[in-house]
Amino acid sequence: DVEKEKETHNYLSKEEIKEKVHKYNLAVTDKLKMTLNSNGIYTGFIKVHMELCRPPQTSPSLGKLAPTSNGCTNTLHISSMNTVGEVIEALLKKFLVTESPAKFALYKRCHREDQVYACKLSDREHPLFLRLVAGPRTDTLSFVLREHEIGEWEAFSLPELQNFLRILDKEEDEQLQNLKRRYAAYRHKLEEALGEVWKPD
Repeated sequence: DVEKEKETHNYLSKEEIKEKVHKYNLAVTDKLKMTLNSNGIYTGFIKVHMELCRPPQTSPSLGKLAPTSNGCTNTLHISSMNTVGEVIEALLKKFLVTESPAKFALYKRCHREDQVYACKLSDREHPLFLRLVAGPRTDTLSFVLREHEIGEWEAFSLPELQNFLRILDKEEDEQLQNLKRRYAAYRHKLEEALGEVWKPD
């Protein structure tokens, strides 16, 4: 596995790519094989699982709702030249999502020794190359589309951030009121208990 990770950062010759594509196609079980062109560029399929915390905004005029995309796995036909950024744009376009691609990130999920590791990919990486190196088995390597981690607020517009603040203020106020009611009830019971103790015989 460590060697495979190292390979993703190294250049492969046309012969090495040809050999890997051949081995990959021999291991394929779902007919989603790779095709190597004479110029050394190869095409193939990747599957991307949608793990979105909230329904993305879509164009209402197009009549297709993105929430149905959440939780499903999408198969994309791409080339070895396509970057992570282009894959994200293709997924959003497929579901008519109007939000900025900057709000989303593509992760690779690796399974090793009963452990699952997720790593965010940079926009310049090539998912089909990662798929080629790892082989066709999705239990070894899979791709996941998610919103950016909390803290990457620069991806959101000012109105969205202001809306987040309004929601947080409302939740904070509700929590404060609940806390005040709880302690008022506790104080009342304590005063009743003290009144019973100090009641004259």
